[in-house]
Amino acid sequence: MKTIQLKEETYRMLQKIKEIKKAKTFDEVIRDLVLKELGVEPEMFGVDKGKIKPYTPGDRMEDRSW
Repeated sequence: MKTIQLKEETYRMLQKIKEIKKAKTFDEVIRDLVLKELGVEPEMFGVDKGKIKPYTPGDRMEDRSW
């Protein structure tokens, strides 16, 4: 866990977003804002879990015999 400092106005804006989104924590609010800014949907994390196999050295293109 980390501690950050915010201006009072920023805190009030985050509090308002938290109320509107019915978020449980400020972490949830900030995470959603950051993911939105990065262009990543929160639902996309873990979407391939259990569907893909781990990378192996044999997957390297230069190691394949064509």
